[in-house]
Amino acid sequence: MASTDLPSAAPDSDIIAVLQRSEPLTVPPTRPNDPTNNLKRVDPFQFGSRYLEQGDDVFEYNAWDHVEPDDEYLAFAEVQYARQREFPVNDFDRQRFNNDPAKWWNLFYKNNTANFFKNRKWLQQEFPVLAEVTNRGAGPKVVLEVGAGAGNTAFPLLANNENPELRLHACDFSKEAVKVMRASKHYGSEIMTADVWDVAAEGDDWMPPGLTEGTVDVVVLIFIFSALAPNQWNTALRNIYRLLKPGGKILFRDYGRGDLAQVRFKKNRLMADNFYVRGDGTRVYFFDKEELVYMFNKWTLEKGIEIGGGGSSEASTPAPDEGTPEGSSGGPSDAAGQTQDANGAFEIVDLGIDRRLIVNRQRRIKMYRCWMQGHFRKRIDAEAES
Repeated sequence: MASTDLPSAAPDSDIIAVLQRSEPLTVPPTRPNDPTNNLKRVDPFQFGSRYLEQGDDVFEYNAWDHVEPDDEYLAFAEVQYARQREFPVNDFDRQRFNNDPAKWWNLFYKNNTANFFKNRKWLQQEFPVLAEVTNRGAGPKVVLEVGAGAGNTAFPLLANNENPELRLHACDFSKEAVKVMRASKHYGSEIMTADVWDVAAEGDDWMPPGLTEGTVDVVVLIFIFSALAPNQWNTALRNIYRLLKPGGKILFRDYGRGDLAQVRFKKNRLMADNFYVRGDGTRVYFFDKEELVYMFNKWTLEKGIEIGGGGSSEASTPAPDEGTPEGSSGGPSDAAGQTQDANGAFEIVDLGIDRRLIVNRQRRIKMYRCWMQGHFRKRIDAEAES
């Protein structure tokens, strides 16, 4: 039985105090403070070049790249995780939130207008593949966005498109989200369609409207897998695999382990290991690098992968094999350089951790954010074998 000597949750004032006292780790000074050194990088998996160096004023800029948390913040995070485990979601609520996740996302989109969401103008910089398929002369290309929400990925892609043969399918399992997209002034082009579809659907509903098996060039997964329970990952991967052409690509971005959003969760929010329910009923999972390597490098159509179910607070993902890279340091991906499982259905092209320090000058706080970003490819030989 877990001990009960921990307080139920840290007050907001405690969290703010830790963020104010935090002393982010710096790197030795290597250059003069030249604005040209803060220009955006060319390689999307470098995640910026604005390093916080010794002697820099942390509040000079709104954000810094590749900043590791200090020891006080890490210790505070561990205390928070212990509190979360001490007071998980009860069985009734766990079942309530897991049984009908679309209900909570429908309420979310009803309560938040389209203006609530910011368009992702960084898409083509983070994922050059999207720039390639939207170029004039790229030829027939099919892009499927899963979990399209209010269209904040699809509409910027449509706005930058110069390829008349592009077909963009924006899908979400929330009917309210699809209503928001269809009501937009940007909707209506023959290039884009928006439909209700659950990526974890089984049976006859496994495929989105308007698509057929093996016809998709690019699948976009931005903050979508985190909304699934871990026991839905295998089905989602199977559906995505079947839709992709041999050599088709997956573009992935989602929450990383240790992100401030995870640290701030209080009692009665933990659904399973690293899997939470927000106050509005929507769910969120926080990934680490080894976990994604395991998922995308080991998964096969025939066997899937072993993943702990999302219905228990004891759920977890098995430890990766010896070939999996260890550690989760920021900076460019090293996963693609590791020995990969040739029997896996997907190849890891790039996989990295985007760590950023976001500052609030008025409140004098420093916020540690962490996102995972990946580029995966369906193996051509895996298609032949299956």
